[in-house]
Amino acid sequence: MYGDDAKFCPKDGTRLMPFGGQPPIAEGASSPRNTTPRAPTPELGQRTVINHGNMAGQVLDGRYAIVKKVGEGGMSYVYLAHDVSTNERYAIKILSPALSKDENAMARLRREAALGIRLAHPNVCHIVRMGETEDGLVYVVMPFVEGEILADRNNRMGFVPLPMVVQFISEIAAGLHIAHELKIIHRDLKPENIMICKRADGSEYAVVMDFGLAKERKAGGELEKLTATGIILGTPEFMSPEQLRGKPLDPRTDIYSLALMTYEMLTGKLPFEGRTQQEMMIARLRNDPIPLRQRRPGMDFPEGVEKVLAKGMARAADDRYVSTIEFADALAAAANDGGAGGGGGVLGRLFGR
Repeated sequence: MYGDDAKFCPKDGTRLMPFGGQPPIAEGASSPRNTTPRAPTPELGQRTVINHGNMAGQVLDGRYAIVKKVGEGGMSYVYLAHDVSTNERYAIKILSPALSKDENAMARLRREAALGIRLAHPNVCHIVRMGETEDGLVYVVMPFVEGEILADRNNRMGFVPLPMVVQFISEIAAGLHIAHELKIIHRDLKPENIMICKRADGSEYAVVMDFGLAKERKAGGELEKLTATGIILGTPEFMSPEQLRGKPLDPRTDIYSLALMTYEMLTGKLPFEGRTQQEMMIARLRNDPIPLRQRRPGMDFPEGVEKVLAKGMARAADDRYVSTIEFADALAAAANDGGAGGGGGVLGRLFGR
């Protein structure tokens, strides 16, 4: 053992150095090079491979900490995430690479995302913002909404009581009305895109999901092509006749789907029959809906409800209601046995009419 100030061994005169340290540096000499192995430098232009379907645990754009995947579809993956600065929860929809490279779809999505903040409404899960990472990953941020999907509610209950249907349809119509005022058409309205949520007091309300997320205005429904190939694009059960034909769409296509959803909620069945989806699509183009009471025998629906649904599901768009407000008000009035007309009903009061 040597003293702290010892520089040479007193026995043989050997120069001493600190245990486990580097040799002392001679005066005027340069520092020795660090010989610790370094990770190889990535090649120029090399990009990280992104697994869109397994993003849990990552932080997106340095802002959104992704917790877990909560759903996926053909065009996107949906994750629960929270803002690392505010801890607020969001649903992050990460678009598939194929959709991200579709210039037309992206242009439309950017336009609709710009309107997203104006779509803020208690009955709409709207787009908060749209972003793109340096790696080319495109994502959409929306409020995180918890509850029961309407399709699951329908399956669980078999059919939904008329008063509950009137309430949910009024709320869905209110959300759709805001979108239609902004020239946004949902185009894919169905029970799978409606969430039944609970307030703090336990009361329930309906929220419309998946607004304007790069859906094609033409739903790929040209019957000749479908008949020839047997291929059906999208979910056709709730498409309007003009959507099946690939015609231009306006808010009345959402009214048709809303009326069809109402029918299914009340009966547990769709108003058209067919052995295949293709036959059901053709029936929607050629036939009238099966009467409500025939679909659910023994249930004495007010006669006005039948008339409201028939008008909402008219094959020609010109024969339908002109707005979701008008449809929902007519349904509420008919359910109260007040006839099928409707100004100034549930939604009329909501919007100050």
